[in-house]
Order: sequence, then structure tokens, then C-alpha cells
Amino acid sequence: MQPPVKVHLPFLNRLQAGEQLAAAMADFAGRKPLVLAIPRGGTAVAKIVAERLGGELDVVLAHKLGAPWNPELAVGAVDEAGNVYVSDTAAAIGADEAYLEREAAEQLQQLLRRRRLFTPDRAPIDPKGRLVIVVDDGLATGATMIAALHAVRGYQPEHLVCAVPVSSEEALHAVAPLADEVVCLAVPKHFGGVGRFYFDFAQVEDDEVVAALHG
Repeated sequence: MQPPVKVHLPFLNRLQAGEQLAAAMADFAGRKPLVLAIPRGGTAVAKIVAERLGGELDVVLAHKLGAPWNPELAVGAVDEAGNVYVSDTAAAIGADEAYLEREAAEQLQQLLRRRRLFTPDRAPIDPKGRLVIVVDDGLATGATMIAALHAVRGYQPEHLVCAVPVSSEEALHAVAPLADEVVCLAVPKHFGGVGRFYFDFAQVEDDEVVAALHG
């Protein structure tokens, strides 16, 4: 795992975070990496990374499973192939097996809808044998990134990188075993949530993801 880079928090916005993240991975320039964004928030960051490193941009679709009493709190995640990751704490906070099945099925339908929306005219770019960089705008629990890394690993990339501007310490330790390399710019001690570390953390809409992928 790469040691955190010294940066000034909060980031101005996702574009600035992407510039700084790309700078930290300058050694990958010229290797034509496949940069996979976790939509929607990770797309703006990943687009800058792909442009600066001379890579291809695509999305890897995974979505967190929200807790029964707080949809923003992840108790797991599902990827577009239907693979489900469940956190060790899910049952303790009220997410039983029946709930997780319902939540996973609902989120999977959303992922399939997004795939049709984001890349309707082509198949996902094949990660096999490539340098692949999976990018999000930050990690709180790490659940979605865990699902995304599991999904990408199944396609046999040559080198799999997890890259984020900011992460909680717990999430960073959770994702580290699943990637060949982790690049993270900042690991604040008192995390709270990803949005705390951006001046502008406006919600990213689907049409912005489509524009990034086809722009």
C-alpha cells in the first residue's frame, strides 16, 4: 500500500481531487491503463485520471446495500453480475438474510438499468491482462469498492489498483488485500463521511456519467 500523500483538505471538488490523484500515479502514464470509475461520484475523478495517464475510461458497477434504518450506512454491496458482499456487522445492525436478499435484488436492478444507460452501444471494456485502476471519490466503509475489486479481479487483470483521494483507515485496510496496489492521498483520523473532505460535493447525476463516458 502506498503511503498517503500529503494534501490539503478539503479538496475543492472532484476534479481537483482527480488531478492530485493522477499526479500520484504518474508512473502509470504511457501504460494505457483501463480506468474504471465507480459511479456516480467516482466518474469525475476517474475521467481526469484517465485523461492524465493516457488511459481508457469505463465504469465498474457496484452499489452498497444500505442498512434497514439508514440507507446511507453500508452493510454490504452487490456488483452487476449479482455477486454480494456482506459486512461482518450486517446482522448486528438489523440486516437479516431476508432483508439483504431484497436489498441486493433491488440494487442489482438499478445496476442493470445503469449499464443500459451508460454504455448502451457497447459491451464493457475487458480488463483481462491489463493494468486496471478502480477509482472512487472516497471510501467510508469500503463496501462498494470491495465489491468492485472482487468483480474486476474475476476478469484477470495483470495489475489491479484501487485509487481514491480520501479514505477512512478501516476502509483502506479492508480493500488492501483485494488489490495489488492501493493509492490514497489522505487518511483522516476522524472520518465521518466522504463529503466532509470536499468543498463541493454535489450529487452526480446519471447524465453526467454518460457525458463523461462519451465525451
